[in-house]
Amino acid sequence: MATINFGGVQENVVKRDEFPLKKAQEILKDETVAVIGYGVQGPGQALNLKDNGINVIVGQRKGTGSWKKALADGWEEGKTLFELEEACEKASVVMNLLSDAGQIQAWEGMKKYLTKGKALYFSHGFGVTFHEKTGIVPPKGVDVVLVAPKGSGTSLRSLFLEDQGLNSSYAVFQDATGKAKDRALALGIAIGSGYLFETTFQKEVYSDLTGERGVLMGAIAGIFDAQFNVLRQRGHSPSEAFNETVEEFTQSLMPLIAENGMDWMFANCSTTAQRGALDWKGKFREATEPVLNELYDSVVSGKEAEIVIEANSKPDYRVKLEEELNVMKNSELWQTGLEVRKLRPKK
Repeated sequence: MATINFGGVQENVVKRDEFPLKKAQEILKDETVAVIGYGVQGPGQALNLKDNGINVIVGQRKGTGSWKKALADGWEEGKTLFELEEACEKASVVMNLLSDAGQIQAWEGMKKYLTKGKALYFSHGFGVTFHEKTGIVPPKGVDVVLVAPKGSGTSLRSLFLEDQGLNSSYAVFQDATGKAKDRALALGIAIGSGYLFETTFQKEVYSDLTGERGVLMGAIAGIFDAQFNVLRQRGHSPSEAFNETVEEFTQSLMPLIAENGMDWMFANCSTTAQRGALDWKGKFREATEPVLNELYDSVVSGKEAEIVIEANSKPDYRVKLEEELNVMKNSELWQTGLEVRKLRPKK
């Protein structure tokens, strides 16, 4: 474990050179790992584990689109692909990668197979942290761990295939065997994490829900809407408004930030852009920080969890969700984006 200075704060991280794949394979050599759920995280984690030589099976509801995807990815019914509860019964490590709503629905059926000495793994702290709302309370005799890749399962898989890694957080909620941390780190390395940093189930879900509703999705979508609308209202064409709001951000500036940091990107823009950005960033910070504090308080109070659970429990949730997404899809902003993307030069 390495100690790294993150902006003046010393943190411990686990890197591949200190916890190599060979060590992970040794720790997991006698385990049967069941990946439960084959939706967002399931495919990437399952396939990476398999390619890294871990004994993996998949549990998924038969006949679903995800079941068909698992078959298409090479998992074999009755050999490496089973119904959820059968996979839980066969496994010594149960990786619960169902959606938050799916975890609530499947919990009663799963928990009877979580016998003494097994490990229960999550990639999100939602179910355990908000157990009063979800009913997910792990049995005392099992290890309960978390590895949360900081990106989609698709990114986890694509980076793995490129010999790269996606950083992940890890946590131990319950150590029943004395091996929980080793199991967590071994699984984290084996799914393709570039490095692992320590957290708790609670901190993971608080930061994750805040991030999704904030900068990662909600805030950026709202800011895109606001700037595009202002430019359109002030007489700019849709293509100009989109290029100045979204296209330049995603295609030019974000790659520079990702590669070298915001300070480097600022230093390599025009002096006019630098001056304006430095003058205005404080105003945006002051305007949005209260909103983000309100958001964080809503997460900690459990209100955001209640909203998610209530929405997902409604029989027409998918229909309503599709309606909301179609409003975004059919807006002038994103219809313009559809045409702009077609005009990008092909490699």
